Amino acid sequence: MVAREVCRDVFWVGALDWDRRLFDELIPLPQGTSYNAYLIRGSEKTALIDTVDPTKEYELISNLVKLGVETIDYIIVNHAEQDHAGSLPMMLEFFPTAQIVTNEKCRDLLIALLHIPPERFRVIKDRETLSLGDRTLEFLLTPWTHWPETQVTFLREDRILFPCDLFGSHIATSDLFMRDERATYLAAKRYYAEIMMPFRASIRGHLGKVNALSVAMIAPSHGPVYQNPLFILDAYADWTSDAVKNEVVIPYSSMHGSTQKMVEYLVDALLARGITVQPFNLSKTDVGELAMALVDPATVVIATPTVLFGPHPQVVYATYLANLLKPKVRFASVIGSYGWGGKAVETIVKMLDHLKVEVLEPVMVRGLPDEAAMRGLDRLADDILKKHQEIRIT
Repeated sequence: MVAREVCRDVFWVGALDWDRRLFDELIPLPQGTSYNAYLIRGSEKTALIDTVDPTKEYELISNLVKLGVETIDYIIVNHAEQDHAGSLPMMLEFFPTAQIVTNEKCRDLLIALLHIPPERFRVIKDRETLSLGDRTLEFLLTPWTHWPETQVTFLREDRILFPCDLFGSHIATSDLFMRDERATYLAAKRYYAEIMMPFRASIRGHLGKVNALSVAMIAPSHGPVYQNPLFILDAYADWTSDAVKNEVVIPYSSMHGSTQKMVEYLVDALLARGITVQPFNLSKTDVGELAMALVDPATVVIATPTVLFGPHPQVVYATYLANLLKPKVRFASVIGSYGWGGKAVETIVKMLDHLKVEVLEPVMVRGLPDEAAMRGLDRLADDILKKHQEIRIT
């Protein structure tokens, strides 16, 4: 890769990872990702914001060499995770006089994760500034916009926000700036769902700080740069709000077809009542797509066969992830089948303890669903319609 100019004396010097397909051994990356690092040349000092994943550290060094960078005075670390800070040890070897600038919590994590000597750090506080001569960096602490130590950096004179993981997207693209709004929106929503959604309340609180800055450009640590900040700010305002949509998501597995028949019937029943439905067959589903689908719906219905005495393992995994992601769904229910007994419903409901949901009466049947089972599914569809009509639906 080559360094690219964001604006005068501000350069993207990161790396594109076209082939990476899994993040944290958990998150699928169908479009790869980018590790965005930014160099800022002031009239007196030079700062680097973020580094890159250690697998791409030589690309970062190469970009800096090609720009003729001989000295870096400050390395700004907005977040201690390795895809941002993992190249710090090499950077400190190449630039032995550089100071790492970050907050106290991030410093402590970096010492623990990378064994960096404490004397290499310059610790900043919320709203503290750092002069580069003709340019000024302002630091805003934004804890729990992913990790407890996260912060954002604002370049005052150019009004560029470097928000770290906030507003990012996992996508490797040759475009420095956002070009395709629809593709970027979907990638950013998926990223929000997989990574940011558990911290929805914290992020919503920090959006006010960002809006007060009158940002002209947003340069995240993953994905393209936003020359129109309102595009992503408006999206985050929507995603982090309490507003839900007239939608039902149904993650399911089916071993011998009984649960599949129930899902198909319920889908038709909900559609007939004017409710949007998204079923996800967990044996074929990309968990990132399921996470993205959970951002907006008012209701989730988990459908499972019974394996021995409990829910199907695929359903357990999906339920566990949904509970961790903490979407803003208002209602939940369980449908499925069993042979001789079990506690599938009880297990799933207990697994949703992080969600503030009202549990609607489940529909569990023995063996192949009959007419009574279908009446139960119609009753559930009626219950969902009634609940959606009672709350604010967008």
